[in-house]
Amino acid sequence: MKKNFLAGIVDKINNKPKLYRNWLLNYLLGSTIKFVGTAGVKCETLTREQSIWTLKNKKKVRNHIKGVHAAAMGLLAETATGMVVGMNVPDDRIPVIKSMKVNYLKRATGDLRAVVELTGDQIQTIIDTEKGEMLIPVTVTDSEGKQPIECEMIWAWTPKR
Repeated sequence: MKKNFLAGIVDKINNKPKLYRNWLLNYLLGSTIKFVGTAGVKCETLTREQSIWTLKNKKKVRNHIKGVHAAAMGLLAETATGMVVGMNVPDDRIPVIKSMKVNYLKRATGDLRAVVELTGDQIQTIIDTEKGEMLIPVTVTDSEGKQPIECEMIWAWTPKR
């Protein structure tokens, strides 16, 4: 397995007692990626295979109809997909979002949850391919368990300059 700094840190945090784990993950990631911290996107699970993030329907991310703002929904999906890609891209490469397509299907009710799961083949492709791109599937659900949005997130990676 090629070196991945982010995965090394997250693995160490994931080995901490559960009481501290989520606080440490959210502090680290929210202070590193400022917009994620500002919006209040929170990490529930982060491994090389799975990324689960939540966003509470709080005043600072609400739209005019008291739901989670469209841009905040996109941020949640981008964060969940980007972090799992970031966990797998070797340190000699840099991940970037190439395309973000979000279809708004219905009004979101309450809080949101984004779930991403990568297969072993997807992970191996990211590790083995020096420069590439991949559609990273994400499912975003609301408090009722319904999908208010459908997303297509294409992440690319390229060697560092």
